[in-house]
Amino acid sequence: MLDNTENTNDSVHSNEQQESQHQISIVPPESAGKSTLKIKKKVITEEYKLAGQVLGVGINGKVWEIFQKKSGKNYALKMLRDTPKARREVELHCRASSFPCIVGIEDVFANYYQGKKCLLLIMECMEGGELFHHIKERGDQAFTEREALEIMRNIGEAVEFLHGINIAHRDLKPENLLYTSKHPDAQLKLTDFGFAKETTSNNCLTTPCYTPYYVAPEVLGPEKYDKSCDMWSLGVIMYILLCGYPPFYSNHGLLLSPGMKKRIRNGQYEFPNPEWSQVSEEAKQLICQLLKTNPTERMTITQFMNHSWISVTQKLQQQVCV
Repeated sequence: MLDNTENTNDSVHSNEQQESQHQISIVPPESAGKSTLKIKKKVITEEYKLAGQVLGVGINGKVWEIFQKKSGKNYALKMLRDTPKARREVELHCRASSFPCIVGIEDVFANYYQGKKCLLLIMECMEGGELFHHIKERGDQAFTEREALEIMRNIGEAVEFLHGINIAHRDLKPENLLYTSKHPDAQLKLTDFGFAKETTSNNCLTTPCYTPYYVAPEVLGPEKYDKSCDMWSLGVIMYILLCGYPPFYSNHGLLLSPGMKKRIRNGQYEFPNPEWSQVSEEAKQLICQLLKTNPTERMTITQFMNHSWISVTQKLQQQVCV
């Protein structure tokens, strides 16, 4: 029931994989409007070699594997049209990328590609794939509470850092959570700041940016909203991890049907058996605190990280019981 409507792993034809590197050229220095970003103006191929392998495909296009010539280390290359929106995305991501639970950015280049001015993001290569695919691979078998706890702690740490520097991500979902490797102990990291926005108590958000499954009711409009919308998305992700399907979905094939929108606005969801029969009441109550339709009543990220289900104390208790 959980479908990926934006990302695909379809095979890419060889002529697409071997797009010529010499099509990338330098962007002349800008005379005005200097960005706070450290953007390199040289041609990217002076420092990196495009491998040709497509790592993934998203709404902004392909993500390629790329190698740093000096070190031989592999990275992921994401290309964006150079627009004010893209600059905001890159700037916010760069501001947060040093945090361990957020995908790191190594370099940013401004080059022309096929005659269009682009920003080229060189990011750490996340070889373990999306959390989304890990969920899909399990089929009807949900994550255990202990497994879900570890995942939610990782996501929570990323959100805690972002909210601490007044950034709302606004697109928390399994597709934007990537594992560093296929190792069982791989780190889970947050990526894709395309919807991210800086927010303060005096600067509310108004633009309805969202992915339907994970959208908070206030984001549907016309109300103003703040970074608490991320907490709702955390609740949806936690719900999915513990049962394998989302709390809100469309019954008519639409991404966001009128009925689904109504259920989101009213906070109408259930914990049906048998899927939820073995899940603790504490976990269910935590989800309920995250899926409060009134943002002012919704749990904050600090409260979430200090909650007994997610805290270190609870984690240690579970380890002792094994």
